[in-house]
Amino acid sequence: MGQTDKIINVALAGNPNCGKTTIFNHLTGARQRVGNFSGVTVTRKEGTVHHKGWTINVIDLPGTYSLSSKTVEEKVAREYILNESPDLVVDVVDAGNLERNLFLTTQLIEMDLPRIINLNMIDEVRAKGMEIDTATFSQLLGAPTVETVGRTGEGKEKLLDAIVAIAEDGFSSRQIRVPYDSHVEEAIERTQEHIAKLHPGQIEEERSRWLALKLLEGDSDVLAQEHDHADLIAAAKSEQTELEDSHGEDSPTLLADGRYGFIHGLVQETMQQSKPVRAQNMTRRIDQVLLNRALGLPLFLFFMWLMFQTTFTVGQYPMDWIDSGVGWLSDTTTELMPEGLIRNLLVDGIIGGVGGIIIFLPNIVLLFLFISFFENTGYMARAAFLMDRFMHGIGLHGKAFIPLLMGFGCNVPAIMATRTIENPRDRLLTILINPFMSCSARLPVYVLLAGIFFAEYAGTVVFALYLAGILVAMGAAWMMKKTMFQGLSDPFVMELPPYRLPAARSVVIHMWEKAVEFLKKVSGIILVGSIIIWFLQAFPQNVELSVDYGAEQHRIEQQMDAGQAREQALSELANRQAAEEQERRYLGQIGRTIQPIFEPLGFDWKGSIALLTGFVAKEIVVSTFGVLYNTGDEVDEESMSLREAMAGSMAPEVALAFMVFTLLYMPCLATIAVIKRETQSVGWTTFSIGLGLGIAWVLAWVVVRVAGYFL
Repeated sequence: MGQTDKIINVALAGNPNCGKTTIFNHLTGARQRVGNFSGVTVTRKEGTVHHKGWTINVIDLPGTYSLSSKTVEEKVAREYILNESPDLVVDVVDAGNLERNLFLTTQLIEMDLPRIINLNMIDEVRAKGMEIDTATFSQLLGAPTVETVGRTGEGKEKLLDAIVAIAEDGFSSRQIRVPYDSHVEEAIERTQEHIAKLHPGQIEEERSRWLALKLLEGDSDVLAQEHDHADLIAAAKSEQTELEDSHGEDSPTLLADGRYGFIHGLVQETMQQSKPVRAQNMTRRIDQVLLNRALGLPLFLFFMWLMFQTTFTVGQYPMDWIDSGVGWLSDTTTELMPEGLIRNLLVDGIIGGVGGIIIFLPNIVLLFLFISFFENTGYMARAAFLMDRFMHGIGLHGKAFIPLLMGFGCNVPAIMATRTIENPRDRLLTILINPFMSCSARLPVYVLLAGIFFAEYAGTVVFALYLAGILVAMGAAWMMKKTMFQGLSDPFVMELPPYRLPAARSVVIHMWEKAVEFLKKVSGIILVGSIIIWFLQAFPQNVELSVDYGAEQHRIEQQMDAGQAREQALSELANRQAAEEQERRYLGQIGRTIQPIFEPLGFDWKGSIALLTGFVAKEIVVSTFGVLYNTGDEVDEESMSLREAMAGSMAPEVALAFMVFTLLYMPCLATIAVIKRETQSVGWTTFSIGLGLGIAWVLAWVVVRVAGYFL
């Protein structure tokens, strides 16, 4: 780390919900790059900030409670720190929850990394009438300490100053060691001696101590790295066994006890009461209402209803603007280009397909606005707590409801979030029911059909669909728990973080990221899918028809006088010809082949094809309708939009059944891939697909029969 290039690489580490990403957003602003860590689907965020002549490259590591090798997030964070060797680690700590957050800090100390302790959310500590003696805190932890309030940006400049100070002057704080009891320390020393013999002069003292601790913990990754050194592993195993026999506890617990003892002493030494707290804190007062046994669940359902009602009603205005823009683009393209396959591809395939889905961008952005708000305020954890009783009723813990709620955004990260569930049976069960939670990709289908057939109650219909997904997931879990996954769930204490007002900047950045992610999908898989669908519905060009439509047209023109009646007859004839041509082309043939499966549900071949293409990505369902109904053609006062075209081709009860089927049938290709990776089983992946298809077909059949009596 020198001054010649004036660049410093900084890693942000911290627990989930410590405000780390908020700090990252304040530091980097819009100068961010989002991708994945190599070999895994854990999100990698990087950004750049310039301060006092330095370029500071910042990476936001996954939120973890420790740096063990139990979860993918922990492995990714540790491997980045060890292999990428950042110049500095900023350890973001929730100042109001020191004892839990500092466990990660002790592991960073043991790795002997240049570091800054960032006491975030310090305003919450002050609100409780407490203060932290930061001078003593820094001295005891051997690192500079900076207080911040991520929500408002308070302390941002001081944090940047501290980073630059280390870049210019080096990390010169005193050496700190987390002390363990004498037996553990002796085992560490003996293990270090074995390490020194195998790696003479190659490993520094502190890194040697960290390696010894990992060997005594039985860390699987470290054991794998040292597999060639059988004597070292045997010696460490012997020390581990001796410690466990003498203390009556396993070695990871012994080491964790030592770390927590150090943390407890640190907190007692540095946390002080600055003023008496006269009233209950705000979190307790809010929880008295939101977690009330009588009011909690109705309020949760109301918030969910409000989310979907607002998503639909407020999103309608920009949705109409984009729809008009797509229509204008289609109309202009039609006028400027000569008739032919290229124009048809652009108008019917690309504009009709991609334009048919891009109009739903406002709805998706609004949905993620609510989800981000619920997560950042702490209400999402309360929702899981409220559902705890119901989850226990189906044999799961309330903790399993958090990945289910995340499924409202996307099932892929939601399924990955099940890694926090320790019990393998409960984790597998949560993975299998997660696809029933309606992801944001299905929202355009609901908005389209609910807006056509249930315009006055569209928000309520969408809310009912999401609620139905939850109920089906619960029912399926209960059935499987009674039959295939018998056994008790592990007990777990749920963490309820304090309520916080989310930083507007973080919420806006979150919405922007989701909008960009959606547009990338539109420009990628949906564009390709729309072109393929257009090709299948456009070819073969010359198909054999049951009627000589040219002769029929000539007959009408000869026998009928010019006027509205003749124009209507010619229009109906043209529509019949276009419909028959579609049915006889490749896409129509495929649709006719699979239609018998869906015929009892009232779906025609177009609906059947739309569901089939939805296997790739659920957004393509709407794009498929856009291509099949040729809404890319010029749009004027006499032509029909997609909504108008579909209104005359589907009964309301069939539309409702179609939405139910879309809600429940097999997940998209990306979700299937992540189920396969997380379960490591083709069998369970196939079972998940079959379960969704079976339940979707049965419930859609029930809906179309029952709803037919009322609609």
